[in-house]
Amino acid sequence: MGPLEVVERNRVLPLGGSRQRALLALLLTRANEIVSADRLIDELWPSGPPQNAGNALQYHVSQLRKTLGGTEAIVTQPPGYLIRVGPNELDLLRFERLVDEAEHAPPEVAARLLGEALGLWRGPPLADVAHEPFAQTEIVRLEETRLRALELRIEADLALGRHRELVAELEALVRENPLREQPRAALMRALYGAGRQAEALNVYRQTWELLVDELG
Repeated sequence: MGPLEVVERNRVLPLGGSRQRALLALLLTRANEIVSADRLIDELWPSGPPQNAGNALQYHVSQLRKTLGGTEAIVTQPPGYLIRVGPNELDLLRFERLVDEAEHAPPEVAARLLGEALGLWRGPPLADVAHEPFAQTEIVRLEETRLRALELRIEADLALGRHRELVAELEALVRENPLREQPRAALMRALYGAGRQAEALNVYRQTWELLVDELG
C-alpha cells in the first residue's frame, strides 16, 4: 500500500486528476461493496456539490472506467457503484488475507506470512489523497492495521527466539509510538532474551513512569 497505483501487465496506468483519484480511493476502500452515489457526491465535493452533481459523478465514473479498461470493473448498482476486485488484484485485500492466515499459523509460518504482508506497504496509505476529508479516518484505520500486523510479526519472531535481531527494530518502534504498550513489552522481552536484563528493567521503569505521567 502507499500512493494509488493501477498496474496492468506490469505497467502502471496513468490516473486522472484529484477527483478521479479520490473516487478510486473511495471505491477501493470498500472494494466489492456498493457505495451510494449520495455518499460519493458528499465525499468528492465536501464544500458543497455542484448543481449537476449526479452528472458530474457519472462523468468521473466514466473516465475512471476508461482508465481501468472498460465497464466490467466498476458496476452501476443502485443506490450507487461497486468496484469489482479479485483477492489478488488489490494489495489491501492480499494484506488482510495474509494477516488472517498468520493469526492461525505456527510462529515460523506466521513470521513468513506477516513479512510478506508488510512487504506490500510502499509508503503512507492513500498518500496522494491524504488531504481529502474522507481519507483521514481510513488512513488511521490502515495505519493501525499495519501496526497490528507488525506487532504480530514481532510476536512470532520472539517465539522463534530472534531476540537479538529484534532489539534495534523495537527501539525504533517505541520511539515512533511512545504510548503504545505492546512494543515496549516486546522490547523488554527481546532485551531479556538477549541477555541484557538490566536494560530490560530500565525499559520497564521508563514505561511505568511514562504511563503514570501521561495517562495517570
